[in-house]
Amino acid sequence: MSVFGIVLFLLIGGMAFWMLLFLMGFVLPFWISLGISQQMRPKRVFEKEDDSEAK
Repeated sequence: MSVFGIVLFLLIGGMAFWMLLFLMGFVLPFWISLGISQQMRPKRVFEKEDDSEAK
């Protein structure tokens, strides 16, 4: 029964390791690049609304 526990522990630990590797290697850079692109995008919609209200 202890062998089953060790194998189960290694299996869960291995799945957690590969999930963290995937998150750190793909999801995190993708999320950061989306955030940077959102910050760098010009906000023309708000400028047009301000111009129309001023007239």
